[in-house]
Amino acid sequence: MVANIVGTGIFTSLGFQVGVLPSGFAILMLWLVGGICAMCGAFCYAELAAAMPRSGGEYHFLGRIYHPALGFMAGWISATAGFAAPVALAAMAFGEYLKGVFPQVSPVVASLAVVCIVTPLLLGDAKFGSRFQDASTLLKVALILGVIVAGCLGGNSQSVSFMPHLGDGKLIASAPFAVSLIYVMFAYSGWNASTYIAGEVRNPSRMIPLSVGVGTLVVVVLYLAVNAVFLRSTPMAEMDGKVQVALTAGPHLFGEAGTRIMSGLICLGLVSTISAMMWIGPRVTVAMGEDLHGLRWFAGKNPGGTPVRATLVQFGLVCVFLLSARFDQVLTCAQFVLQLCSFLTVMGVFVLRMKQPELERPYRTWGYPITPLIFLAVTVWMLWHLVSSKPMESLIGLGTAASGLLLYLISSNKPTSSATHHETR
Repeated sequence: MVANIVGTGIFTSLGFQVGVLPSGFAILMLWLVGGICAMCGAFCYAELAAAMPRSGGEYHFLGRIYHPALGFMAGWISATAGFAAPVALAAMAFGEYLKGVFPQVSPVVASLAVVCIVTPLLLGDAKFGSRFQDASTLLKVALILGVIVAGCLGGNSQSVSFMPHLGDGKLIASAPFAVSLIYVMFAYSGWNASTYIAGEVRNPSRMIPLSVGVGTLVVVVLYLAVNAVFLRSTPMAEMDGKVQVALTAGPHLFGEAGTRIMSGLICLGLVSTISAMMWIGPRVTVAMGEDLHGLRWFAGKNPGGTPVRATLVQFGLVCVFLLSARFDQVLTCAQFVLQLCSFLTVMGVFVLRMKQPELERPYRTWGYPITPLIFLAVTVWMLWHLVSSKPMESLIGLGTAASGLLLYLISSNKPTSSATHHETR
């Protein structure tokens, strides 16, 4: 959970916010609202995962709650926008930050190289992949804590206030706040990660709610602290519009050597993000291959339990993104369709309770119905402003969803026995 959430977003998002929200209080509220929204969504996903424990995330949930076609569309979105696109974004950021350490390195070559190195490590035994993920996650958390400590001990301090002032209320209710929330939700994306591997988790009715709840809460605290450090140490004007916002803050936190130190540490942390999503994403493709005859080839695993074919397919998609699109294009298109998919899943908590009230639910959403309603309301608010401000990217996102439905029609001519089993269970 922590490895999937903490990654590219926290190191790249703040530069898109300080220009339109020139208030320390408003920016921290932005990250708090995003964290609350993610937490509410996590509670809802935990109920669905505990009641229907099978790997696949939204693919499994929407297929069971609504219709297999909608589930497949969600699976296609997860495989492309949900995992391949964020892996590409993390690799792009890795390339840019590595350039801060070695200026002669090409960011594109570096981004391709890190994906080529991480992927073979995850193609071995599944337990090795898990151990690699644990180690890289500890490294990432240590990086975040190091930034926080450096910010607290540093002597440089900007004249930024984290207390509310006149006009902050209007900023929080404004369209720029809603659009900025899209970037924040990208930074929090991954709060539902453990539901994608529910079929591989021991005691999912206990461990899934625990992982999504505690994991998301830990990240909310870390994110608020890191952003406070960036705002306290670095002038907003310097960060405005910068993708590598941590690179800008580096000299203020670590002195003259700050740029290279910060870049090197972030590169190591981004390896954890890449490996986490490369590890979990193929499980969705495997679930789709188990249920549809036309995609059965993707369901194969090696003797160690690793989905080699699905992993290689995701690797190919990542390379396509790296070679054909810009960072902001990938982020905006992916976030629109992912938020739409999450909206349908959280709405599914209400739908499933009405359709199958007798279904055993080892865990029930904390705060129901308030928590799912908070998530749904915030999501609608974000999507409305995103469509209004960036209609082209929104249409591309919808096109991705439509292509998933088309692929389902092509691939569902002969369902496998596995699909029949899951539909009747």
